[in-house]
Amino acid sequence: MPKKVRIGVIGTGGIANGAHLPGYAQIPDQCEIYALCDIDPEALEKTAQKYPQAQHTFQDYRKLLELPEIDGVSVCTPNYVHFQPTVDALKAGKHVLCEKPIAMNANEAAEMVATARREGKILQIGYNSRFSPSNQTLKKFIDAGEVGEIYYARAQAMRVRGIPGWGVFIDKAKQGGGPLIDIGVHILDLTLWLMGHPKPTYASGVTYQKFGTRPDVVGFMGQWDYKNFTVEDMAAALIRFDNGATVVLESSFVANLKEEINGTTLLGTEGGAQTNPLSITQERHGSVFSYEPKIPSSKINTHHAEMKAFVECIRDNKEPLVTGEHGLMVAQIMDAIYRSAEEGREVPVAG
Repeated sequence: MPKKVRIGVIGTGGIANGAHLPGYAQIPDQCEIYALCDIDPEALEKTAQKYPQAQHTFQDYRKLLELPEIDGVSVCTPNYVHFQPTVDALKAGKHVLCEKPIAMNANEAAEMVATARREGKILQIGYNSRFSPSNQTLKKFIDAGEVGEIYYARAQAMRVRGIPGWGVFIDKAKQGGGPLIDIGVHILDLTLWLMGHPKPTYASGVTYQKFGTRPDVVGFMGQWDYKNFTVEDMAAALIRFDNGATVVLESSFVANLKEEINGTTLLGTEGGAQTNPLSITQERHGSVFSYEPKIPSSKINTHHAEMKAFVECIRDNKEPLVTGEHGLMVAQIMDAIYRSAEEGREVPVAG
């Protein structure tokens, strides 16, 4: 039996306790939660009590990286602390699963990707939507040519009243932005993957701050500090690609909508598709019809699937489903959208 993959987790906040650690704990036959790290001793102790199998705890992640037994590291810190721990972990010979987005900007992301290549280590980014069985099924339909050439997509991550009341989600200096960089990146990554990652060329974006600085807006995810809200609360963009395709991206923390929208619509030459819930539309025999594939085990926890995939990539030396290069492409598009919104014009996407 192959030895268990030993995992270190840097950052023991919400995403670590809500996704990464439970995901690893689901597969004790394949991996071992070996070390935990957080700069907050109280958060660290609380998590260590939940996961007593962790043999080591640290407040300095560099001490964790000195452990030769560790094979892989989950970086579960806020966005502004993704870059340095990831680069240091890769240089220390560890494989890395870094939470999304890959970094605060494309320059940081590019260095992270280059370091992983140079060190010959896996860099996986935490876009767990790809692990959904329905999204995996749709990808099979697309790869089989049943949708044809995808020339247009509308990707939406729209919350009605969803400003997080915890963490640094409202702090631009630490988060990099608002809903666009928090939840918009998820649906953009999924859309790019389904489209086969065409090369982005130009982006035109707008951002709005209409609700976050107001004291009279209800919070469905806890009340936030409206006096220190420095990010956008809604963003939209048109992204162009070198193959002629376009994507319209919309993302909000707050919007006056009847209900939340989280999914993407794809238009192709041989068919169309929608995610969440999955439906596929095609023309056959002089008629247009839609169908909804029924998928076994469609209720899996995509975070748990993501951790399992990371462990298997380490064990079997496989390329991850979500590569550092994929994370870099999203970061390049994010940079262009935010720059476009600031300058009021379409801008090129670097890369």
